[in-house]
Amino acid sequence: MFNGFSHSVIGQSHVLRNLVCQDSSSHEVNENYAVAVVADGHGSKKHFRSHIGSASAVEATLETIAKFYKDPDDFEEKFLRDSRLVTRSIEKQILCVWNDKIMKHLEENPITREERGPFTLDEFDKIPPASYYGTTLIVAVMGKNFSFGFQIGDGSLVAVYDDGETVMPIEDDESAPANVTASICNSNAIGLFKMFRIDSRPLLALFTSTDGLYTSFGSDNDFLDYHTIIASQLPDIETFEPSIVKNMTKRTHFGTEDDISFSCAYNKDLVAEKAQVLVDKVAENKQKAAERKAKLLNRM
Repeated sequence: MFNGFSHSVIGQSHVLRNLVCQDSSSHEVNENYAVAVVADGHGSKKHFRSHIGSASAVEATLETIAKFYKDPDDFEEKFLRDSRLVTRSIEKQILCVWNDKIMKHLEENPITREERGPFTLDEFDKIPPASYYGTTLIVAVMGKNFSFGFQIGDGSLVAVYDDGETVMPIEDDESAPANVTASICNSNAIGLFKMFRIDSRPLLALFTSTDGLYTSFGSDNDFLDYHTIIASQLPDIETFEPSIVKNMTKRTHFGTEDDISFSCAYNKDLVAEKAQVLVDKVAENKQKAAERKAKLLNRM
């Protein structure tokens, strides 16, 4: 019933500066659910282990979702009764597991002289250890009777419905108060998560991506149309997947030239059934894009 994919590519700006990829991504598929998760380690200097933090966040997410889904019927009953309470419990558990993972890493890998180098002693002492590993987190879960997701920090979630419509179910605004970076390393992280739930419309696919993908497009329309194109190729994903990675790598040369992570969870039976609907939607979107471009040129 379910399938998925996930990929991370290093950004051109990181290649030029000889930096590691700070993004991480993964997916999990089984008979009960599919998960698509991405994480974007922060780039500022105090988050110097953010690539480890993002990988740990992805691991913590998959472990936590699996734990909650251990009894699928019980989980779904509780979720449908109070989705906000269950989702908040998942978020809290992810934070706990993530903190355990990074503290274990820190214990086994003490801070090196090179890592301390950019800071004065006073500056370094003021950095909370969790901040070394700071990262965003974006999660989408597709189940049999409902789908849900949540995120902290920037990045995007996109849902594709059975009529080919694409939407971003979580509003594209800052989840953190002014001057606060939304991150799972924050002491108030649990209050910075945003979530969504979908159970009223048939859903084909859920996509998660770090902000490097979004900034490579010129508009929301172009960004959403891209997801329709990808969705239309899901029936033949094994053949098409290398092209997705190639396009992601190409897109790291646009926008912020940042790392890009892209992950998907989808209903393979419904995607196959609606294949022509998606093909028709791609053609419709192309026509609308041409009309938008013509109107823009006429105004110039």
